[in-house]
Amino acid sequence: MTEMPLSPSLLEPPSGLQTHLGFELTEWSRDHAVVELEFAPHLHNRQGLLHGGIHALLLDTAMGYAGCYTGEPGNQQNALTLSMTVNYIGQLQGKRIIATARRTGGGRRTYFAEATVTDETGAVAASATGVFRYRSGPLTG
Repeated sequence: MTEMPLSPSLLEPPSGLQTHLGFELTEWSRDHAVVELEFAPHLHNRQGLLHGGIHALLLDTAMGYAGCYTGEPGNQQNALTLSMTVNYIGQLQGKRIIATARRTGGGRRTYFAEATVTDETGAVAASATGVFRYRSGPLTG
């Protein structure tokens, strides 16, 4: 659970993918992040289930945020995913997809994180671990 409410001043402008899919950062504090998305038919695979790529996307995004919290408006830290392992566990039962992540360790240049995807009923769909590298220098398009 987050230590304090998410401050709107800390939110970054949404990425193109975030805008397209509609996921949102709902909790963010030091070493912790939650990303959520409403379940919708366009997220299904050909079997009518939530596509595994959506699980992976939300897990990766939540772990990325969990390691990049600065607590300072305008001071944006970024990271690149070096490695991510996803385990698919079950199917979601609810209407909201929730990825909860925490930074588990690391140093100046890299960090480690873990995350789970659940829904509002508590059903667990997937888990992940990842290794991330902090970015330095200006962002490029």
